[in-house]
Amino acid sequence: MRARKRFGQHFLHDPAVIERIVSAIAPRSGEALVEIGPGHGALTNRLLAAGASLDVIEIDRELAAALRARQAGLPHFTVHEADALGFDFAALARTRGQRLRVIGNLPYNISTPLLFRLLEAGAALLDMHFMLQKEVVERIVAAPGSRQYGRLGVMLAPRVRATQLLEAGPGAFRPPPRVWSAVVRLEIRPDPPAWATLPQYAAVVGAAFGQRRKTLRNALSGLLSAARISAAGIDPGARAETLAAADFGRLALAVAGAAPL
Repeated sequence: MRARKRFGQHFLHDPAVIERIVSAIAPRSGEALVEIGPGHGALTNRLLAAGASLDVIEIDRELAAALRARQAGLPHFTVHEADALGFDFAALARTRGQRLRVIGNLPYNISTPLLFRLLEAGAALLDMHFMLQKEVVERIVAAPGSRQYGRLGVMLAPRVRATQLLEAGPGAFRPPPRVWSAVVRLEIRPDPPAWATLPQYAAVVGAAFGQRRKTLRNALSGLLSAARISAAGIDPGARAETLAAADFGRLALAVAGAAPL
């Protein structure tokens, strides 16, 4: 079955990479696993061998049908023919009676919106292991002051603990993508700070990195005055890439105090 460009399909096939991914995930019997975009089932088969409950979400109807046929009658295995961007992960967690461990070789074109969709159901998740474009993973795990540090990592940092696990070259996939890939582990933080879900947090981070060459005094002028930035304990002359997530949190609380939620 040929890969479909509209779904961004690149099927993982390298046995060595698959084994390293499964080893990193370390699935156990009784856990509730969810695989997004199982494709031909190369990773699916190894996850099933662990004895965990496995739900797979596949948007391609032909691939979904093939998975159902191949695993017909297998207990604790369910195929959902659906778009992961619209899937109700919280409802599935309630059905399974436990928090979910989510896994996937994600299409590059939906990886970022899907990450934020999953965070909407963060309380229903235990962790996530995703194969993403290497550049995206580097941005997720980047530290303040580094070249890769930016909006994506800052938005995720208060909600997850991110660790880059391994890399995979284009030859690990069919058809091979034009870029290298990497696997990231995202462990859900059980008690994220209250400011992490404020709309003001996203507004401050977006404004700061939207004009990252400017100082906070200028980049955030539409949200906070220099005096209010200083009152939050932040230097108005600093630039976005030097601030940790908690610093942006203080700025978000300052905005929230200046305008009703």
